[in-house]
Amino acid sequence: MSSDSRRTEEQAHAEGTAVRREVLSDAHVDRAEAAKDGFTTEFQDFISRYAWGEIWTRPGLDRRMRSAITLTALIAAGHWEEFEMHVRAALRNGLSRDEIKEVLLQSAIYLSVPSANNAFKHAKQVLDALDAEDA
Repeated sequence: MSSDSRRTEEQAHAEGTAVRREVLSDAHVDRAEAAKDGFTTEFQDFISRYAWGEIWTRPGLDRRMRSAITLTALIAAGHWEEFEMHVRAALRNGLSRDEIKEVLLQSAIYLSVPSANNAFKHAKQVLDALDAEDA
């Protein structure tokens, strides 16, 4: 999916890991790397190389837009742990709290009010935790 077909898998992995660190934080990536074992190593490689190295590094959408899409997709699928992680990522990618709120309101129309209600609950937990960290 990369726009550069000459790029190697190793390059995609390195670039993906760099983007993953910028979006999800060094601490998150370090925890994921430290938790790798014989069962999960190939999956972690897949995430860094493909999700982050092939998709998140593509031109065409900026990270703010990718974060808004990701939040919506995670609401639709009901992946709340990942959703909370990506609320933090959305802030890192430049979405404001008001813009995140608008994404959640939009999801109420196209996904469901109960899905948006749950998304607001999880997003508020993240935002409250961030406020507590800053206090």
